[in-house]
Amino acid sequence: MKKKYNNKIAIIGLGYVGLPLAVEFCKFFDLVGFDLKLKRINDLRKNLDETKEISNRKLAVIKNKIIFTNNVDDIKNCNIYIITVPTPINLIKKPDLSALKIATKLVSKVLKKNDLVIYESTVFPGCTEEICVPILERFSKLKLNKDFLCGYSPERINPGDKSKNIKKINKLVSGSNSKALNKIYYLYKKIIQAEVIKVRNIKIAEGAKIIENTQRDLNIALINEFLQIFQKLNINFSEVLKAANTKWNFLNFEPGLVGGHCIGVDPYYLAEKSRQIGYNPKLILAGRKINDGMSKFYFNVFIKEFQKRFDIIKNKNILVMGLTFKENVPDIRNSKSFDIIRYLKKKKVNVFCYDDNIEKNSLKKAHKIKIINKIKKNYYHGIIILVKHSSFDFIKKKIVTFLKKGGVILDIKNFLGKEKIII
Repeated sequence: MKKKYNNKIAIIGLGYVGLPLAVEFCKFFDLVGFDLKLKRINDLRKNLDETKEISNRKLAVIKNKIIFTNNVDDIKNCNIYIITVPTPINLIKKPDLSALKIATKLVSKVLKKNDLVIYESTVFPGCTEEICVPILERFSKLKLNKDFLCGYSPERINPGDKSKNIKKINKLVSGSNSKALNKIYYLYKKIIQAEVIKVRNIKIAEGAKIIENTQRDLNIALINEFLQIFQKLNINFSEVLKAANTKWNFLNFEPGLVGGHCIGVDPYYLAEKSRQIGYNPKLILAGRKINDGMSKFYFNVFIKEFQKRFDIIKNKNILVMGLTFKENVPDIRNSKSFDIIRYLKKKKVNVFCYDDNIEKNSLKKAHKIKIINKIKKNYYHGIIILVKHSSFDFIKKKIVTFLKKGGVILDIKNFLGKEKIII
């Protein structure tokens, strides 16, 4: 197959976004996959993907088409750099651009005339041109649109959803000028079966991405507030939702914990930029406050019922099922499950955690939590189901056998099909 532009692509950051991109682009272009984490590189060389987005078999098939490396020298001969590193928040919920800046500086050291740099990491409007481009120019001694081109194409992935993979999701593309835009459009058109949509400038593409997730966060916050109201009214909210959903234009959102790397993070990026320009956002942060408070809400619901059934809480056995931020993924970033575990430990109960979707050793290091491999019968005074992994299905019919007499179940995802939180 003839390769227009004689492209050699480097993907910087091989996580949930970068690796699927690399797997698709390597079918058409020479490709180098770069990540600073040596363990990640070694795993990928062995056809192992800890994110479980790409199967071992698929990695084995494309193994010879991608150079996996953490050596900067291996990306020097590339002419297209796609940066897909994480953009989290810090402890005070401010944007943490450290990984983005490191990746940008790294690319700037190898940037050459006529090269193209594309960003996919979620940022606030203006970040690419106001923060990233100056770094590229400073360390490369090159000038944007004169010596090199730049663009922004926001990632739109849904971890764990095999039906909506990268090829099947509409893709926005933007560039620093028309030449950049057309080249980026050509690149993504090669791998995207859905629509590739040209956006007039980079800030519009950045803005579109940030409001996509902020809107979803607010919709979930509204449903979470409804839940808290109906809980106090002692009305089954699952049945209320089911009834409301019979109207054609009612939006079908579910209550729950909002964690992960996108929805629970991105609104803070928009809020920070908004404050910088003199507008103090109200609704965005109100939604965040509600969703960030759901861990405490569910914990209080559980403890209130627990105290009705058991006089003494201390040293009781509590099983927590599901530690990832959503079902069927191994990703524990910003998972609110750990908030609930922390609240439980303050009550001096014995907390046992079960999740067969995650790597147990990494969890021990990060959170000092003991993961059990087997659930005991007639052992737990309470069970808290936070995530409904498909692998948990075998438990549904026998979950009551794990409980001691009078035990409490908190089922926030309606995993058991009882349509109520406390069982």
